[in-house]
Amino acid sequence: MISEPLTSQPFVNGARVLIDGEVKTWDGPTSEVTSPILDGNGNRVVIGTAAMMGATEAKDAVLAANRAWNTGYGEWPQMKMIDRIQCIENLVTALKGIRSDIVNVLMWEICKNTADAAAEFDRTVLFIEATIAAIKSMDEKDGQFRVVSGIKAKVRRAAIGVMLAMGPFNYPFNETYTTLIPALLMGNTVVMKIPKVGGLAHVLTMDAYASTLPKGVMNFVSGNGRDTMGPAMKSGVDILAFIGGSKAADILLREHPAPHRLKVWLSLEGKNLGIVTHDADIANAVEQCVLGSLTYNGQRCTAIKMIFVHSSISEKFCDAFTAKVATLKYGLPFEEGVAITPLPEPNKPQYIQELIKDAVSKGATVINASLGGGEMVGNIVRPAVVAPVTVDMKLWHEEQFGPVVPIAVYSDIQEVITYIQKMPFGQQAAIFTSSETTAAPLIDLLSTAVGRININTQCGRSPDVFPFSGRRSSALGTLSVTEALNAFSTETVIACKDSAFNSAIVDNSAALSNFLAPFTAAKL
Repeated sequence: MISEPLTSQPFVNGARVLIDGEVKTWDGPTSEVTSPILDGNGNRVVIGTAAMMGATEAKDAVLAANRAWNTGYGEWPQMKMIDRIQCIENLVTALKGIRSDIVNVLMWEICKNTADAAAEFDRTVLFIEATIAAIKSMDEKDGQFRVVSGIKAKVRRAAIGVMLAMGPFNYPFNETYTTLIPALLMGNTVVMKIPKVGGLAHVLTMDAYASTLPKGVMNFVSGNGRDTMGPAMKSGVDILAFIGGSKAADILLREHPAPHRLKVWLSLEGKNLGIVTHDADIANAVEQCVLGSLTYNGQRCTAIKMIFVHSSISEKFCDAFTAKVATLKYGLPFEEGVAITPLPEPNKPQYIQELIKDAVSKGATVINASLGGGEMVGNIVRPAVVAPVTVDMKLWHEEQFGPVVPIAVYSDIQEVITYIQKMPFGQQAAIFTSSETTAAPLIDLLSTAVGRININTQCGRSPDVFPFSGRRSSALGTLSVTEALNAFSTETVIACKDSAFNSAIVDNSAALSNFLAPFTAAKL
């Protein structure tokens, strides 16, 4: 708790709307936005307001995006790629001008520590720059006509239409932008649903979008998803980019009037495994599993959310693991060296306690209880290490998305194989071993179960040039710098029979067509 307001405490007026190119004052209902940081009386600190839009405003946002799209004939989709790139570069410049405000809001609203909040903004800028570089490289690679079997052709990618973008609370800026920016660059128009938690950072960006993009290209909707997203889907968007839970995704998909026409990209739940084998380097496995399971309180889709440890080293591993966890400083996000911070979701502390209680009632132990594991300090839950976790416990099955680390002990690798075969999720896994003969069969097993296999390192997403994917109920679609551009566009082929007459037409058209124009300025 804090005894008095700190000078950096923000207040963001979210009674604002960006629809159809203009930022307007919202005179409808609003709700208070609070921080998980508590004041001296134990109350959540108020840091802003949010516009509580409804079905009408959601439909208006989709209509505005559709007008800007204009069945593909709008200013934005018809613009030269080089000019769209310039608009996005202008947007980045505007966003950099409010970097400190965005970072501060991330610290207060979702309680990222200073370093992580700054890294989220800076990584987002690097992603945008890398995406623009990838577009230019794409043009250099595929920018020329080629002749195959007597057909002269060029393949270019074109926009799809109106995208509904829904990002998460834990990385509201970075993860949302990994779908948003590629979609915009390729010529799509967008309706963004601001998350209920973590949305103030987006409110701060409204003026930047209004001043750098054409009318209706970018539109914001805030309020309850139940009231707004169904009507938005029913209005007939062309793309859904959703990061969240599978139940919500299924509900949204059922609302679309023509699901066969909908391009879908989903990033959903994960129960990423850490597998610590009998021959693992225990010191390295402990270091990477602590980072992997508890960075930003474990509130990452790429976090390690279940650790299997071989029985022959389980005691040594657990002792070293709990000792390492005990060194993690907890406190407010702007305090130096803090790793564990208040949980932004109001009901999450209670949920974490329920998971712990369930496991203990069925035979597990909070093995770091004597070191404070599982204790509540305001909205902070000190990390609980729970072992041994078994199949009848919720922690075996559910994605905790918070500071509780379940450890299962195995003697036969078939126990791990059975878990992998039965789990509904398939994002990532991490194998900790000192032997290729141990690693190889696990790699083969996991190659058809998860999207990324990490060897002696925590699960993670970066670098962004690598594909970010998932199997089963963890994802639909793949992202990376280049894959994102492909995900939110479709191939268009310009072709003719190879003759001097046709060649003259298509070659000369390149100088007149926005679609065929080079993606970069001509070199002097």
